[in-house]
Amino acid sequence: MPGLIPLTDATRRPVQLPLATLGIIIVNVAVFLLELQNGETFVTQWSVIPAELLAGHRPLTLLTAMFMHGSWLHLIGNMIFLWAFGPEIEDAMGAPRFLIFYALGGQVSMLAQVLAVPHATVPCLGASGAIAAVMGAFLVTYPTDRIKSLLFIGIFVKVTFVPAVVLIGFWFVIQLFNVGAVAGVNTGGVAYLAHVGGVLFGVVTARLFETSEPE
Repeated sequence: MPGLIPLTDATRRPVQLPLATLGIIIVNVAVFLLELQNGETFVTQWSVIPAELLAGHRPLTLLTAMFMHGSWLHLIGNMIFLWAFGPEIEDAMGAPRFLIFYALGGQVSMLAQVLAVPHATVPCLGASGAIAAVMGAFLVTYPTDRIKSLLFIGIFVKVTFVPAVVLIGFWFVIQLFNVGAVAGVNTGGVAYLAHVGGVLFGVVTARLFETSEPE
C-alpha cells in the first residue's frame, strides 16, 4: 500500500526562524530521553489515564502527555509532521500565540480521545493531537501550498509535491474511517479521535490566533 511522508512546504518559507517549533521538538526529544531513563513508572505518572482523569485525578497530565511518546518511531514520525507544517503556522501566529494554540489543541484533542474511552486505564500519550491541530490550521490558512513529500510504493521511493488540501484532507478522512474501529477499545492503540478533534480545533480556531492575513 502506498505511503506518504510530508517533509516541508515547498511554496513558502517562514519569515522568522521557527523557534517555538524547534523548541517543541527539543522538549519532546528531552522528555522521551527521560522516559527511557525512568521507565514505565515515569510514563504512567505523566500520561493521561482516561478513567483517572475523569475521576478528577492528575489534570496536569492533559498537558504533560502531549510531550510523551511510546517509541522512537512514534516520536520521529510526529516530529517530521510537526516540522512539515509547524513553521509556517508559527509564522502566521507569532511564537507566543502559536505555543498557546499548540497547547490548547493538544489538550482538546486528548479530551476528545478520553471521552471516547472514559473507562480506559491504559495511558494515552503523544503529540499527534496537537500536531493535528497545526495541520487543521494549515488546511484553512495555506490550502493550495505544495507540500514536498516522500511517496513510498513498495520498495520504491519518490519525491513528490502534493497540495496541502489534498494531503491533509486525505489524512483526515483516514482518521474518520478509523474512529469507529477504536471507539470501544480499552487497550491502547492509535488515538484516531484525538487526531480528528485536533484537526477540527485547528480549522475552527486558527484565524483567531493568526496575526497576519495569509498570502
